[in-house]
Amino acid sequence: MTERVVVGGALCHQGRLLAARRSAPPELAGRWELPGGKAEPGETDPEALVRELREELGVETEPLGRIPGEWPLKPGLVLHVWTARLVSGEPAPLEDHDELRWLEPGELDSVDWLDQDRPAVAEIGRRMRAAHTGAHRGA
Repeated sequence: MTERVVVGGALCHQGRLLAARRSAPPELAGRWELPGGKAEPGETDPEALVRELREELGVETEPLGRIPGEWPLKPGLVLHVWTARLVSGEPAPLEDHDELRWLEPGELDSVDWLDQDRPAVAEIGRRMRAAHTGAHRGA
């Protein structure tokens, strides 16, 4: 069976990561994720990410790079996480979410992430802390 890709967006802005709290389906409601969704047939990961973040958050974004790894969601679905920057708009919970939070690197463990998002969030946290440390050294 061919796996269908779900893209997750690690949307970073001003040194913070956007977390989105699920409102649906019921088994995921109340837990936090990197926003995104399923790639359509013929759509690349970056194209799917831009479309999904526009639909779910009402923002324009630019995909920057994929976080190494992929995480199974359920049979036939696999998660790919991409870092992205905010180009325009203010994120709002338009679809499948009831709350958004911008998290500083030290706040990433303050929400209950979906299990499949945790490895990518940990990697993003490492990158954010490294960038923050470099900025303070004048790098």
